[in-house]
Amino acid sequence: MFQGPWRPQRRSTLLIPRARGGRAQGAVYLLLAVSAAALYITGEPLVSTARSLTFHFLALQIGVLLKGTCYLAEEILHLQSRHRGSFWRVLSACFPLRWPTLLLCTLSYVALLDEDRQKLGLQLGLAALCQLLSLTLGLHKPSAVEVSEMSERSKQNVAHGLAWSYYVGYLKIVLPRLQKSMEEFSKANPNVVSCRETWKLHILVPLSCDVCDDLEKADSNIQYLTDLTETTLTRAGTKNRVYKHSLYAIRDGDNKLWHCAVEYATPLQSLYAMSQDECAAFSREDRLEQAKIFYRTLEEILKCSKECAGTYRLIAYEDSGEAEPHFLSREILWHLQQQHCEEYTVQEENIPHTPSTTLDSAELSLQISSLDLPQPLRSDGF
Repeated sequence: MFQGPWRPQRRSTLLIPRARGGRAQGAVYLLLAVSAAALYITGEPLVSTARSLTFHFLALQIGVLLKGTCYLAEEILHLQSRHRGSFWRVLSACFPLRWPTLLLCTLSYVALLDEDRQKLGLQLGLAALCQLLSLTLGLHKPSAVEVSEMSERSKQNVAHGLAWSYYVGYLKIVLPRLQKSMEEFSKANPNVVSCRETWKLHILVPLSCDVCDDLEKADSNIQYLTDLTETTLTRAGTKNRVYKHSLYAIRDGDNKLWHCAVEYATPLQSLYAMSQDECAAFSREDRLEQAKIFYRTLEEILKCSKECAGTYRLIAYEDSGEAEPHFLSREILWHLQQQHCEEYTVQEENIPHTPSTTLDSAELSLQISSLDLPQPLRSDGF
């Protein structure tokens, strides 16, 4: 089987985060069970325990009500532009709580109160004051993990929009035509791109979002060869818009040339430009997180695309901290070598098994029965 001269260790699977699972919710159930068990062990009276729990539920609902009231003071000014002039839309957006829950908590707490019901107003007032102080101090703000999870679940990250735009506006157009362009080039140059597994668009995804416009300047082992056949389409009002890919020759450590179509994922330039512009309020940490989400989202989109199957290869990498002049070419070569190995393996599996036509003496003796042995000409024995 094919073996390359060297092969850098892959770290892309560790760099790209997977979608969050349900471990946080599982931890909630576990802590709930532990808390209930601890409360049971203390041996507190059931009525007082139920009264305290109901009051805390009521305090939480009061906090939601007060928080919605504060948001309502702002949203009422955007009634037409944000809520289509519907006052009920404003209310449902500001008050996500369930009114039956609030009513049930209030009635339950009143029913569980002892004879000293004059303190009910004081207790509710203190609960409201506590919730308002929490809002003032910003204690109700979600953590960075909560914000990230909500954005990913609702597909509202910058990276989600960039990945979908890149797919719909570019990859969905060019990838289904790539195989035909590679086949035409291979017929004219049969010794250049002989491995069909590499007839793909190799898309570079640097997590730093540092995109170099000229690959030859980024790495001297990468040399421009030619352009593939152009695709011309009229799109979005532009007549005869041209789409094309460049073919490059990648030189390895043994001076062997490997050929492939390669380019950067252009939306990463937008992420990089946003991190450099103060108006975007986009930090380097935000850029790194969005680059990883961009890769994962684009990978999920392409996996579900039937027309793009087998026409692309995503190459995610983290730029080396050291000044390595041939870091990029090594990354591309690793993927090219992997594809050569995959094609070689497929060829081995497709070799038809030809059964042997030569039989040894044991097999011959098994195939000749006693009835087939030579018999005398006369049956009476003479």
